[in-house]
Amino acid sequence: MNELSHEAPHRMEPGEGGSISSLYVSRMKIVSFGSFSNRVIGPFTPHLNVVHGKNEAGKTTLNAFFGGVLFGWEDARGARNTYKPSNAERAGSIFFADEETDEEIELVRVKNAEGLQGPEYLLDDIDKETFQTMFALTSDELRSLRNTTDVTAKLLTAGSGTGASPAQALGEIQRRIAEYTSRASGIDHSITQLSAELDDLRAKIARAGDESERFKHQDKEFHELAPQREALIASLQKLNAEIEALSAGKASLEKLDEELAHSLDKRKELLEEERELVADHRRHEQAIDPGLTSIAPAEEHSLRDRIDMLSEERSKCQHSVDLAKENYTDSKSNYEALLEAPDLQELENRARRQRHVQIALSVALPVLFVIAGVPVFMHGREITSLSFTALGIILVVFALFLAGAALVMLFRPSKTEEALTQRKQDAQWIMLQDKKKLETCEEGLAAQMIQTTTFLERSGLGAAQGSLRRARSLLDEARDARAASGLFVQKQQALVAQLSSIEDRLADIQSQKGSLYRRLGLAVDTPLSDIATLIEQKSHQRSGLIETSENVNRRYGELKQELAHAKHLRNFDALKLEYQQVNTQLAESEQDLARLLLAKHMLESAITAWESKSQPEVYRQASRLLSMMTAGAWVQVRMSEEGKLQVIDRVKTVREPIHLSLGTCQQLYLSLRIALLMTAENVGRAIPIMADDILVNFDEERRRGAVGALKELSARRQVILFTCHEEIVRLMQDADSQLNLVEL
Repeated sequence: MNELSHEAPHRMEPGEGGSISSLYVSRMKIVSFGSFSNRVIGPFTPHLNVVHGKNEAGKTTLNAFFGGVLFGWEDARGARNTYKPSNAERAGSIFFADEETDEEIELVRVKNAEGLQGPEYLLDDIDKETFQTMFALTSDELRSLRNTTDVTAKLLTAGSGTGASPAQALGEIQRRIAEYTSRASGIDHSITQLSAELDDLRAKIARAGDESERFKHQDKEFHELAPQREALIASLQKLNAEIEALSAGKASLEKLDEELAHSLDKRKELLEEERELVADHRRHEQAIDPGLTSIAPAEEHSLRDRIDMLSEERSKCQHSVDLAKENYTDSKSNYEALLEAPDLQELENRARRQRHVQIALSVALPVLFVIAGVPVFMHGREITSLSFTALGIILVVFALFLAGAALVMLFRPSKTEEALTQRKQDAQWIMLQDKKKLETCEEGLAAQMIQTTTFLERSGLGAAQGSLRRARSLLDEARDARAASGLFVQKQQALVAQLSSIEDRLADIQSQKGSLYRRLGLAVDTPLSDIATLIEQKSHQRSGLIETSENVNRRYGELKQELAHAKHLRNFDALKLEYQQVNTQLAESEQDLARLLLAKHMLESAITAWESKSQPEVYRQASRLLSMMTAGAWVQVRMSEEGKLQVIDRVKTVREPIHLSLGTCQQLYLSLRIALLMTAENVGRAIPIMADDILVNFDEERRRGAVGALKELSARRQVILFTCHEEIVRLMQDADSQLNLVEL
C-alpha cells in the first residue's frame, strides 16, 4: 500500500487522450471513510488484481467506498453500517488511468448533496442497480441474480447503437403510458382528465343553446376520419401480426428442416455403424473356434480345475523325473569317479606289490633253507655227525614249512582287494537302481502327458496339442469371445434404441411442420421461398397502408386547424370548438396511447428478438464457464419455456438453482454474471468488477476453474478480487503470472 500522494493528477476531459474502454481504476484515495483515513489503496493494473488482507483489514469497507464514490453514500437507515466517521464527513476519490496514454482523471465525492465531482460521463453506460447486481460481487450475491429480466435486458441491449438502449426506451414509454392513464390534474394529456373536461364542456354547450352549424361539415368529416384512422391502425396491427407470425413460422420451419437433415444424417451414420458392428462380429466369430464359444462358464470353471489338477500332476511327475535324473547322474558320477579315483588305484598297486613281495619271500626263503640244509645234512652224513645231520634235516623241514605257509598265503584272498571290489559293486548297484527309477519316472511322465492330451481332445481343446498353458489360453479366448458376443448384443441394442429415437424424432419433426403449416394457413410442404414471397407481399401492403394512414393524419390535422380557428368567432362556437379540440385532444391522446402501446409491443418484440440473438451467446458462454468451474460436472445453462433458469449435468439431468448445493449455485450465478459482462461490453466500460471473497465456498478443483474464468474476464475488463485467504492468492498467482497483488 502506497502512502498518500500529494501530486494532483491530470484531469482528462471527454474525448481527450483515448476512449472510455481504455480507462481503468489505478488507485483509490480515502480521505475519511469508516476506519480509513488519508489512505491510498493501489496501484491497480488494467486486468487482474488481488487485494489481500486479514479479517477486519477493511476489504468490505473498500467495496462500500468504491460504490459510494460512484453512486452516493448510503443513507442511515435502521442498523445498516454507513461507514460514516464520528468526527468527519465521508470523502474520497477514485483515479482512472488511460491504458494508452497513462494519463489520469479523478472522480471525487464529499457530500451527496454536492454530487459527483469530475467527468461524470464515465457513468453514462451504467446505473447503480446494474453496478450492485453485476459489478459488486460477494459470496451472498452469488446465490441469486436480482431483477434478472430487467438487468439482462439492460445489458443485452446496451450496445444497440441508439442514443438509449431499447430497455431504457421501453421504460420511458411505460412512464408515458402511465401519464396518459393518470388521474393527476397537472397532466394535460391525461385521458381521464380530458374525458372529465369533455363532460364539463357538454354541459356548457347544452346550456348555451343550439349548436352552431357553421363547421358541421368539417366537424363531420373530422369525426369520420377517426374510425378510418382506427381501421387503418387495426389493419396495420393485423398485418404486423401476420408478418410476425409468418417470419417466426419461417424461422421455425428452417430450424426444423435443419434438424430433419441432421437427424437423417444421424440415422445414416447409425445404420452404417450397425453394419460395421455386425461385420466385425462375424469376422471375430470366424477367427474363433466354434467349439470354444459353446463352452459354458460352469464347464469352463470345471475344465480349469481339471487343467490345474493335471498341471499339478505333471509338475509332480516332472519333479520326480528331474529328481531321478539328478540321482542317476550323481550315482553314475560316483561310480565313474570310483573307477577312476587315484587313491583306489594306489591301494590296488600297493596290494599288488605286497602280493609280489609275499610270493618272492615265500619262494626265496624255502629255497634258501633247502640250499643251506641239504649241504649241512650231506656234510653230517659224511662226517657222521648227528648234530650236523639233525641241523640239515631241521633246515629242510623248516623250508618245507615255509613253503607250505607261502602256499597258504598265496591262495588266501587279500582283505584290501575284497574291500575295493565290494565298493565297486555297491556303487554299480546304486547306479543301476537310480537308472531303473529314472526310466520308471519318465514312463510315468509320458503316460501323464498322454492322459492330458486325451483329456484335452475329449474336452474340445485338441488345438492345445497337449499343452496345458495353451489350453488355458484357449479357455481365455473362449471367455473373451463370450464377452465380445455380449458386448456386441449390448451395442446392437443401443444402436437399435438410438435408431428408434431418431425415427420418433423424424416423425415428430414432420408432425411439427404439419402443425406449423396449418397454423399459418398454408399447404403442407409449401417451399420456404413461397413463404418469403408472401412476407414480402404483406410488407409491401403494409407500406401502402402506412402511406394511406399518413395522408389521413395529414387531413385530420388540417381539419383540426380549421376547427381551432372557429374558437375566435363567438362564445358558442368557441365552446363547440373547445369541445372539439378537447375531443380531438382526447382522440390524439387515445391515438398517442395506441401508438405508445404499439411502440411498447414493438419494443418488447425488438427486445425479445434482441435477446433471442444475444441470450444464446450469453448462455453458451455461461455453459462453457460453468463447465470450466465444475470440471465438466455441469455442462449447460438455459432458460426454460416458463422463464426459469435451469442447469444440465453431463448425464442430461436438469436441475433448477434451488436444488443445487451452495457452492454449485454460486458457481452457476458467477458464470452467468461473467457471461453477461463478457457479452455486454458496452456496459460499464471503465468500471472494474469488485469481487469480495467469492471463492470461499468452492472446493480446490472448482476454485481453480473459477480462477480461470476470472482470468478470462480480466482479459476484457478490470477485475479486483478481495480475499483474506493466502491459498487463493497463490492459486491466482499460479493462474496469472502478471497478477497485481495489493497487500492491506
